Amino acid sequence: MLKKLSCAVALMAAATFAFGQDAGSDVKKAADATGDATKTAAKKTGHATKKAATKTADATGDAAKKTGDATEDAAKKTGHGVKKGVKKTGHAVKKGAEKTGDEMKK
Repeated sequence: MLKKLSCAVALMAAATFAFGQDAGSDVKKAADATGDATKTAAKKTGHATKKAATKTADATGDAAKKTGDATEDAAKKTGHGVKKGVKKTGHAVKKGAEKTGDEMKK
């Protein structure tokens, strides 16, 4: 009976060890798969970030150029408006001076 019991214990120990080996192997495979997935995700994220940064830089450059063009146009219009205003003011001052001169002669 003792011999049968020790054979049963030995068989159970061997089975437990075998299942333990499979479980360890499964855990290692899962860890490797997780590592691979993480590496792939990191590469994709890095690539997407680089593309987004490039697009942002391009958009910023375009916006800066458009802003510069708009500022230049506004400055030209402002300058033209000031020139016209100065001309009209000068004309009004001249007329006022002439009227003042005419009144002084009377």
